[in-house]
Amino acid sequence: MHARTALRGTVPPSQWLTADSSYRSGVPVSAPCVSLTVRECKQGEADFAALTMKPGEVRLTAGAVGTAPLFLVSAEDVLYASWDLAELRPHLRVDRLVPRVVARTLTRQHRYTADTLFEGVYRLTERATAVFTSSGLRVQYPEPAEHVLAPRPLRPDVDPLDVFDSLLSEAVREAPTAIGCVGIELSGGSDSANVALSVSSAGYNAVHSFGLLMGGSVGAQQRERRRALVDHCGFRDTAAPAMRLPPFVPGGVRALGTPHDPVGAFYQETFDVIRKQAAARACEVMFTGSGGDETNAHHSRTSARLPATDPVPWLGNEAARALADVNEHLAPIPVLPVPTLMAFGLHNPGFLRVGIWPVSPLVHPRIVRFMEQLPHEYKRGKALFRERLRRAGLPESVASPAEPENFLGVMEAGMRSFGLPTLAGMVRDSLLVDLGYVDPKALAQAREDAEHAPVVPDLLCDVLALEVGLRSLM
Repeated sequence: MHARTALRGTVPPSQWLTADSSYRSGVPVSAPCVSLTVRECKQGEADFAALTMKPGEVRLTAGAVGTAPLFLVSAEDVLYASWDLAELRPHLRVDRLVPRVVARTLTRQHRYTADTLFEGVYRLTERATAVFTSSGLRVQYPEPAEHVLAPRPLRPDVDPLDVFDSLLSEAVREAPTAIGCVGIELSGGSDSANVALSVSSAGYNAVHSFGLLMGGSVGAQQRERRRALVDHCGFRDTAAPAMRLPPFVPGGVRALGTPHDPVGAFYQETFDVIRKQAAARACEVMFTGSGGDETNAHHSRTSARLPATDPVPWLGNEAARALADVNEHLAPIPVLPVPTLMAFGLHNPGFLRVGIWPVSPLVHPRIVRFMEQLPHEYKRGKALFRERLRRAGLPESVASPAEPENFLGVMEAGMRSFGLPTLAGMVRDSLLVDLGYVDPKALAQAREDAEHAPVVPDLLCDVLALEVGLRSLM
């Protein structure tokens, strides 16, 4: 088991995670009889990984929350596991990719599955079990999780806002800390604002808030909302201008070629600043507002339809053929919303790398269950979330912003200033082209068109990020 996740809950949080990425160990198939449960929350909760070893067999089982999903690979009778794909670099072959995963990545048809980009490398999805024997490594999926199929009427004497407030506050208080120094990502939106209210009343010794500020009029409104929240909650605030840290910016992980997950978060460079700031302030836990959109969705967890995707003109023959397989080998319906679990895999390794445990209380299993049962009128437009902010005395500009912030401007700035020049090199020399996943002529034409277009097509970011990420692992 990877050293950073060992023995959670039995040692102080300051010792749970280390910044040293050079130490990792494998588990041999001939390991003696050992049973170890790595709890990521408190005893009995759903966020854990369980390792069981006996002669001839190693088993790893994940809980339902999936804060730090593990990547697994076997080599020479040893099982290697880490939440950081880059740490498995000696066992990754960039010339042996899984076509359906490449096709998913290039067309934004991402799926929750044990598949990864690399042959023989698997992701341990929620509640799944990896079994490693002399015959090799296989992943056993669980049964689909049960969900509420339709909202239920409320009892006349129940105020759903009081119930939500209690559940969210309880989820926040469960976060594992030793010295009570925590951080919160505070965007200025209603999701992180609701988490902020519960964090501010949880009794932590120190709470630091962090935010990425957008530009223009949207950014000005965002700053006002954040200021109102920080004043209301009494946080120690730090903010950074997101426009200075767009994708592919010089000095960032991609520009430097630092080994990283090729399908990691688009805005790694931007969020890396928050992570470093939080680590410098000794934050043990980082609360996020992740999952608010998903828990307020009107559809059932079992009948959500995947959105239609636009055609990608630069797909090569290998990727085009693999499109027929993008829905193969999918994990069953999980406890948490699928987009949330996928986002954890993108964003959380960055926090773990600097010794911070990320917590997203809006998708605590009890809150997911509560929101599924809630009548639609409380979820439509995040009505319950916004009413809680109003009752707390926050202004309407915070409860229901006229222009919520987004990262589209950051993406455009990064692609225009740094992405397109980098793409010019890819047109001339590309792993994805050599492997047949990208058509070089079509990509060259798309790049040329983008130079003169009012907005750079953001799908160009996907192909460039994948290329740069793969090269970082060579």
